[in-house]
Amino acid sequence: MSERRRQGVTIRAVAERAGVSAMTVSNVINRAGRASPATIAAVHAAVAELGYVPNVVARRLARARATTVGLLYSGARAPFLDAILVGALRATNARGLQLLLHEEAPGTPDAAEAAARSLARGGADALLLVPPFAELLRDSPVLRELALPVAAIAVGHVMPGVATVRIDNRAAMEELTTLLIARNYRRIALIAGNPRHSDSAPRVQGYQDALAAHGIAADPTLVIAGRFDRSSGEEAAQALLAGPARPDAIMCSNDDMAAGVIAEAHRRGLVLPRDLAVTGFDDTTLAARIWPLLTTVRQPAEEMAFRAAERLIGTGDGGEAVSDMIVPHAIIERESTPQRS
Repeated sequence: MSERRRQGVTIRAVAERAGVSAMTVSNVINRAGRASPATIAAVHAAVAELGYVPNVVARRLARARATTVGLLYSGARAPFLDAILVGALRATNARGLQLLLHEEAPGTPDAAEAAARSLARGGADALLLVPPFAELLRDSPVLRELALPVAAIAVGHVMPGVATVRIDNRAAMEELTTLLIARNYRRIALIAGNPRHSDSAPRVQGYQDALAAHGIAADPTLVIAGRFDRSSGEEAAQALLAGPARPDAIMCSNDDMAAGVIAEAHRRGLVLPRDLAVTGFDDTTLAARIWPLLTTVRQPAEEMAFRAAERLIGTGDGGEAVSDMIVPHAIIERESTPQRS
């Protein structure tokens, strides 16, 4: 069915397809009143066939506040995701609300749109997005059609129409790079994040800013794009450590990739941190569980998710979501970056 036809689907059309009244359809969708299992099945089948999405705005006005926050995420960044889930649960549980989860492989905008529709059909009154779904949906007409309040966590910049909660990624990576330079590291490599994530480019820029500020020429062969997972950290480390002039430090755009670098360095017989400094980003639980303990940027994912969910919940009580909120980050210094003689 075309997008234009989906947008014109009404409760009456669903009722006609299911062979019931419009009131019955409304009751089934809103879980109100009573209906037989056969009627419920018929309504859900008609909804799926026609691609009907409930009028969330009207539903929220009738309830006077949001009751369900839908979280759209990919399971690829497990420690980071764990913190986000805890933060979102803290916010929703404090208000006695529901958190509806939808895991989706980070693929095409069409897949992201289908996932957003699924959350809306499942009863979500607001959407909470984890990268890269904010990037995939930022220009989508589906968000305008659903008329849901939307918040995004850990993005790289302001996104019109979406409340954002983030850190200053550029400043954070500049500070971390400056720390390495102050400790006498000069051949500093960077494993960047997935280019589809909007926080990846600002981190590369921060790294480049710090090198330029200290008169260190940027070497493009020392910057490799990763995928925010351990295996891409290992792959990048293999390339960086195989050459005759290996780096004396490798910075990573998240802790998972740093763990991959450390594993590959150990396999090659390097003695860490003496032979190679390594840094991460996020300060997940992993950072304090590997050896050497990881110097990293603390991105308060749990607090960011809590604040983003609070913004969404507030819109149901007559408030407005904050358009952009930058929360403080911190540089966490551990054993992986000793002073270099």
